[in-house]
Amino acid sequence: MALLEVTDLDIRFTTNSGPVFAVRGVDFTLDRGETLAIVGESGSGKSQTVFAMMGLLAANGEAAGSVRFDGTEILNAPPKVINPIRANRMAIIFQDPMTSLNPYMRVSEQMAEVLQLHKGMSKRSAIAESVRMLDAVRIPDAQSRINLFPHEFSGGMRQRVMIAMALLCRPEVLIADEPTTALDVTVQAQIMRLLSELQSDFGMALILITHDLGVVAGAAERAMVMYGGQVMEKGPVDALFKNATHPYTRGLIGSIPRVDRNEDTLRSIPGNPPNMARLQQGCPFAPRCGFAGEDCLEHLDPLTEFQPGRLRACNRPIAEVTGSDAETKGDVPRGDAQ
Repeated sequence: MALLEVTDLDIRFTTNSGPVFAVRGVDFTLDRGETLAIVGESGSGKSQTVFAMMGLLAANGEAAGSVRFDGTEILNAPPKVINPIRANRMAIIFQDPMTSLNPYMRVSEQMAEVLQLHKGMSKRSAIAESVRMLDAVRIPDAQSRINLFPHEFSGGMRQRVMIAMALLCRPEVLIADEPTTALDVTVQAQIMRLLSELQSDFGMALILITHDLGVVAGAAERAMVMYGGQVMEKGPVDALFKNATHPYTRGLIGSIPRVDRNEDTLRSIPGNPPNMARLQQGCPFAPRCGFAGEDCLEHLDPLTEFQPGRLRACNRPIAEVTGSDAETKGDVPRGDAQ
């Protein structure tokens, strides 16, 4: 049995402009020790998916479907069910460590609070364990630096503090929500290498949320590509990079800068992400897809397995999408559907 099973997850928000359907019909599983990447542009529903799993949706959000953690239903679960799991067995690293850490509290207080609340440890023992965890995430001179305030750390060091806080209770699942955002490429590589090492050391499963497929390539076994709140394609990372079958996935891959190309401009996907408050019928990617036909504007074929472990949701035949000369380079041809 999978450690985490998400089935037919729907998320909507009630706003003054009407309902916003942020996530629609998302399914995935996560095995122990596995790394799953959830990929897509901003607004695709990646973060809201895990917020619903953790019981962290905004007050105007509603979630339906099923999320089972180690056999226990946790979607919309009461505090007595979700609280022993949250932080203890599932933990999350949020996007921006500067806004996630309390600027008025020393790091020692914030880290010790986690262990005092969830493990019932004394403050002295909690701080000692926090120092050990800061050492584990490679923060130099952790014994003295734990008494600093967040603004006294660099961006990369603050991210390491967030990782250490998430790992204090030795979770079985760690969710990293854009863990390298706003970090320079050298620090990004260090953080991703650190996560990989810690995952091996602690034997935990990892959900990596990112818009950067370059990060995914060396970090995950499987990837799930989302757009407009829906899953467009999912499967093993190696297979996706070698031969993605959805125009959106191919567009994302084609947008990655490459040193083996002699080009004057960066490639990009034409158009803009959809307005989730006014979603059209059919495939949400159709207005930006050069392969889209009239049928794509009216309906979207369901996510279907075409090879063991590989699924896609697209009306166009695989051969049509992968056979284009432009597509083999990762571009999304600009067609009349724009």
